[in-house]
Amino acid sequence: MDQYSRTRFLLGAEGMEKLKNAHVAVFGLGGVGGYVVEALARSGVGALTLVDHDTISLTNINRQLLATHETIGMEKSDAAKARVLAIDPSIQVNARKTFYMPDTADQFDFSQYDYVVDAVDTVTAKLSLIVACKEAGTPIISSMGTGNKLDPTKFQIADIAKTSICPLARIMRKECAKRGIKHVKVLFSTEDAISPQCDSTEEMPEGRRALPGSVAFVPSVAGLIIAGEVIKDLIAER
Repeated sequence: MDQYSRTRFLLGAEGMEKLKNAHVAVFGLGGVGGYVVEALARSGVGALTLVDHDTISLTNINRQLLATHETIGMEKSDAAKARVLAIDPSIQVNARKTFYMPDTADQFDFSQYDYVVDAVDTVTAKLSLIVACKEAGTPIISSMGTGNKLDPTKFQIADIAKTSICPLARIMRKECAKRGIKHVKVLFSTEDAISPQCDSTEEMPEGRRALPGSVAFVPSVAGLIIAGEVIKDLIAER
């Protein structure tokens, strides 16, 4: 018996070998991405590239796996690497403190990844990731909006062309179509967004007029669903 024995009971020796030989890149290590990394590491994925430019703050604690009072101020990429290695020291981890955007895309060779997870926040970065993966022939799954939601049962996996309700998915559909991209696997929610009840005494970060509300049980579920899709696809396609 070893730490992956229970997983092997379901995925088989061949499936576990495929995961061990896989290299997955996760862009964005917040509420969604942190749980993606957790599940991939605990499932036996052998190599992970973890990309995020941000540091952990107090307001991350309510929903982000990497955030505790002990990790406040740490770079998310470093905290994610430390957690992965604590789960399995044999995993090859490449932590990158990078704000991924079109002007930093050339820092990454997408052909080296077997799968890419997009868990970043901005439309520009998401589109750049999708374009880069399409050009490299690398599978990608993109997370749509999870903020201002309370019902994790409303998440669905679909092609971007078949999404509905989600405002971010609507924008992404149009932008992908402009670029001639017809098919992208995404996670999205059919729940209508809730208007956040902002406390007027709370200070907004500089340059922000509003922040989305978020809870512990929505982005975490999204991350675990995405990780499950990645694992199933890696086993099926490799």
